[in-house]
Amino acid sequence: MDLLWIKTNAFIKAIFFRYTWSIPVSGTNKPVYLTFDDGPTPEITNWVCDQLKAYNAKATFFCIGNNIEKNPQLFDRLIAEKHTIGNHTYSHRKGWQTPTSIYLEEVLKTEEIIRERLGLYNAHSLQKLFRPPYGKIKFSQSSKIRKAGYKIIMWDVLSVDYDRTTTPEKCLQNVLQNVAPGSIIVFHDSIKAFKNLEYVLPETLKFLKENNYEMLEIG
Repeated sequence: MDLLWIKTNAFIKAIFFRYTWSIPVSGTNKPVYLTFDDGPTPEITNWVCDQLKAYNAKATFFCIGNNIEKNPQLFDRLIAEKHTIGNHTYSHRKGWQTPTSIYLEEVLKTEEIIRERLGLYNAHSLQKLFRPPYGKIKFSQSSKIRKAGYKIIMWDVLSVDYDRTTTPEKCLQNVLQNVAPGSIIVFHDSIKAFKNLEYVLPETLKFLKENNYEMLEIG
């Protein structure tokens, strides 16, 4: 399964119903869930936090364990500003190309790294949220990860900010034309994505605020 749809379609959601693709909405509320993969990354993650703070927005950061180890202070800022932390494996493994036992070891290793940093903040507890790198995961891997207590969080809207052949304007269009109440939107706080993210994120935050969306973390 190649999950490169900008707007994830109902057929895929129905087949992979054990994954979370969007968050159900009740009443007239307009929540939306901003997510960032691949960090924490020097300078970029701080910039993302500054943008979110300017709009009083919360987000969920799916962090790579190795990046947490290399950038603990950046990770601590995410905690201090009350964003939710998700697990994105230790070294950004491709599930389809990795034995299930090794993949699970990567998830559990990252869990311990996250748990250790969270332990410095008594007010925070571990949210067992997992997103597979590239959106690609074997059924055997997802089964074991879910048995370990994780929710597998996918997405409803893909910005495609990581694709250097995609223009910033197209990335923004990908988001604004597809967002709806309850959407989970994917961005990346990575070097590769920053050319697009630097344009798309401020414009997205502005649009969401002007259209009365509430920008929340998953949890």
